[in-house]
Amino acid sequence: MRILLLLGVLIVVFCSPVVAQSTEAPFGQELSKAASKSLNTDIHYNGSYVSLEYPWGDVPETQGVCADVIVRAYRELGIDLQKRLHKDMKSDFAAYPSKEVWGLSRPDRNIDHRRVLNLEVFFARHGESLPVTDRHEDYLPGDIVAWNIPKYGGGRTPHIGIVSDQKAGNGRLLVIHHLSGAPKLEDVLFAWPQTGHYRYQVPLSARDR
Repeated sequence: MRILLLLGVLIVVFCSPVVAQSTEAPFGQELSKAASKSLNTDIHYNGSYVSLEYPWGDVPETQGVCADVIVRAYRELGIDLQKRLHKDMKSDFAAYPSKEVWGLSRPDRNIDHRRVLNLEVFFARHGESLPVTDRHEDYLPGDIVAWNIPKYGGGRTPHIGIVSDQKAGNGRLLVIHHLSGAPKLEDVLFAWPQTGHYRYQVPLSARDR
């Protein structure tokens, strides 16, 4: 009887289907790691208009603004926000603030994806628009956060960053962003009034390369 029971156990063990374990990191972790490549570089803040290649166009590697941190992080994962946002604007230009804010009458693939307000619209349309809260537990690595921050001379200006997977001493996740000088990793999640909280994730099978 014991022999029969042992044979039954062996049959179950060796004949059961093997479930492959995914070794792919969660998308947010991937994006956080990709964004961190902007840190400790020779990139300096420069928002000058530049004529870009299309697709996969980028400004010179030594310059950029806050939006370029986002664009470059996604590009590291094979996702071209320049192309994706340009195609979306071509299909529904009125959904974006380009006419009201910048007086444009058509998409401009050189600059549209480098503007915070456009990125906010794109992420809301094609990703998840999540609640803006004052609870750091509601934010995950790879989340996109946008703010309205005070600017020199008065008024406010849009700003955007990526939540990292590293924490401050208070347990709050640090943010990778580029406000001046070089890109930084800082505890600024709640430093300014948030205008948006987004999660835009693209599976491997749907990436651009």
